[in-house]
Amino acid sequence: MADPRGFLKVRERELPPSRPVEVRLRDWKDVHAHLEDGQPFLKEQAGRCMDCGVPFCHNGCPLGNLIPEWNELVWRGQWSDAIDRLHATNNFPEFTGRICPAPCESSCVLGINQPPVTIKNVEVSIIDEAFDRGLVTPQVPQRLTGHTVAVVGSGPAGLAAAQQLTRAGHTVAVYERDDAVGGLLRYGVPDFKLEKIHIDRRLAQMEAEGTRFRPGVEIGRDLTWDQLQARYDAIVVATGATVPRELQVPGKELGGVHVAMDFLHQANAVAAGREVPDQITAAGKHVIIIGGGDTGSDCLGTALRQGAASVTTLAIGKRPPEDRPAHQPWPTDPILFEVSSSHEEGGERSYLASTVEFVEGEGERAGTVARLRLATTEYLSDGRRVPTPGTERDVPADLVLVAMGFTGPETDPLADQLGVVTTSRGLIARSDDFATTVPGVFVAGDAGRGQSLVVWAIAEGRAAAAAVDTYLSGGTELPSPVTASTVALRP
Repeated sequence: MADPRGFLKVRERELPPSRPVEVRLRDWKDVHAHLEDGQPFLKEQAGRCMDCGVPFCHNGCPLGNLIPEWNELVWRGQWSDAIDRLHATNNFPEFTGRICPAPCESSCVLGINQPPVTIKNVEVSIIDEAFDRGLVTPQVPQRLTGHTVAVVGSGPAGLAAAQQLTRAGHTVAVYERDDAVGGLLRYGVPDFKLEKIHIDRRLAQMEAEGTRFRPGVEIGRDLTWDQLQARYDAIVVATGATVPRELQVPGKELGGVHVAMDFLHQANAVAAGREVPDQITAAGKHVIIIGGGDTGSDCLGTALRQGAASVTTLAIGKRPPEDRPAHQPWPTDPILFEVSSSHEEGGERSYLASTVEFVEGEGERAGTVARLRLATTEYLSDGRRVPTPGTERDVPADLVLVAMGFTGPETDPLADQLGVVTTSRGLIARSDDFATTVPGVFVAGDAGRGQSLVVWAIAEGRAAAAAVDTYLSGGTELPSPVTASTVALRP
């Protein structure tokens, strides 16, 4: 145990300061000022960990991160040992430490009657310090098995599977349809939450280990799934859940109404120095964001940096409570009112707002959205949420971003060319060992699970890699933290 009285002596959470709003809105850099070893509060915060007899933070984390162990090692200043324990369960703590909502903290035993340990910040401090000290080095396999594996999709699930399989000695190629590797980590998450240097330096490690990357190749079009199957001994499908949930109201076809991910993809490409013709931009516009989740928050921060005239985020439901409600007891991950870094920067938030219609403009604005017609949400006895008649009102809107999540993966080419079976939810059907109905083809992450968290994607990538290794070699020493049927407390 780090400090037996640490949680008694330091009773409050303390996090690194964020850069001033007026400064960070002028660039795309990380909003947080993650400090190096020596920040006065990091040791104290790590020392608040009680090293519980039953550490429920393990239950909250799908990866089973050894949180009490590396908390103690940080408290003792043993950074090399800390990164070893962190990497033992998590391939990419630089991602989870930045963009994971940290269900581990909701499960922290200290959180029963005190603010929980700052697990997420300790985690990201370990990996940042490890990179700074040169402690993250390639782990080249001692032997090659002669087996080849294709990983389709380079998000966290695909990268985790690829790194595990490469280290097991298989020859792995990762295919990505975008022009750069990283999936939604690169083009879906803005730089102010995840600067792309964190992706690039991890990819450099993976390349040194032997993983091969094939960006700009869309499987199913540039190379058919049948051709891919003929070239490789096994395939891991990690394409994510990229089909957006649409808002079925009149006027959805008007100009100026866009899926949130199209907006974010273009903004991230421009921030990376790429040219995007006819970019969707919020500059000088009244922006409405439909959806109050993480994607909506990312759209808010992006629109503010682009110089939007105003930004309003609409949520169809009620404003969540600030404290854990009775029906979501510890150690479940509660739905609470959250203030992200983007919310700190500006914009308005409106709850119980049901979109009734996108209203077309007149004259020069014909064919484009000019207003949003809203109504107050009514909760019916069967749980449905509908607009309340007689409460309609119009709000100005030059740009509408629909950030209502995703329904599932794009399965048409895969199903047509390989014959994989899909579920009633449109996901790729799989067994507990992540195998699809086609021998040698496995699926990991959101493509088989549905829209979920980055930590679940990494956990599934690691587990699918173990299943593939078993399929190819007859056994495996790779860890398998979850099964395909594992259900999250709050997916």
